[in-house]
Amino acid sequence: MTSNKQKRILVTGATGFIGSYVIANLSGHDCDVVASSRANENETPDSWTGRIDFKQADLNEDRQDWYQFFGEPDMVIHLAWGGLPNYKELYHLERNLYRNYSFLKNMIASGLKQAVVAGTCFEYGMQCGELKEDMEARPNTPYALAKDCLRKFLQQVQRRFDYDLKWIRVFYPFGKGQSPHSILSQLELAIAGNDKAFNMSGGEQLRDYLPVEKTAEYIVRIAMQQEVSGIVNCCSGQPTSIRTLVEEYIAGRDSTIDLNFGYYPYNDYEPMAFWGSTRKLSKALGEVKQQVGQPK
Repeated sequence: MTSNKQKRILVTGATGFIGSYVIANLSGHDCDVVASSRANENETPDSWTGRIDFKQADLNEDRQDWYQFFGEPDMVIHLAWGGLPNYKELYHLERNLYRNYSFLKNMIASGLKQAVVAGTCFEYGMQCGELKEDMEARPNTPYALAKDCLRKFLQQVQRRFDYDLKWIRVFYPFGKGQSPHSILSQLELAIAGNDKAFNMSGGEQLRDYLPVEKTAEYIVRIAMQQEVSGIVNCCSGQPTSIRTLVEEYIAGRDSTIDLNFGYYPYNDYEPMAFWGSTRKLSKALGEVKQQVGQPK
């Protein structure tokens, strides 16, 4: 007898920058979506009302029934992580690492079969050029080290519990709702304030930028397919200079603001030029079987 039961997908960090776009993307699929965040229900988008099962939760809580609390989901897309963008703070190691591990271990030990977890391109450290998933991780900040350790912890859990782990190394998403500390958010404030100039670094760094809508789409598609597991870069595969990104944004806003290059030094925790390989990503996107549910 064939079961018509919908897959139940939990998204943690659902009201965050990427999380809100992942929820929007999942809403176009035939699946039961559970959104979780520390935010109150009245802080969630109106579009969620009646369609998304929202459960307010602080994953730092010590409880043993997370799996039951969230209705025994078939999959978790784990995006929750506190304290960003303060990449150098030790609380990523002292608090975030163990809290996130405890939560995911509890879910897996209780019956979760599919874990899709957001990693970071910073796990590659100061390596330059095209970054491939089979390269050695060389994290050089507490944030990146905590993420890399979490991945290794979860791989050890696979030795005891049978579950699928997809570790998505997110590169540089941008778009509406991103951190107010991001360069484009700061630039928008300067333009809106009619500032004559915008201070920035030299702008020659090469980065891998991806619109957040596409980031969310890739995360969902990676999660739904079953051909590719393990580490997968979520990226464009195209190196773009920060200068180009900023200049294109200014042109799109029909602004005449001047750019004061070299005002800030380059970050000491990022190489000058890096971007992601799309080899595994392309395989995942090409192998989508839509097992979780076809788009409506």
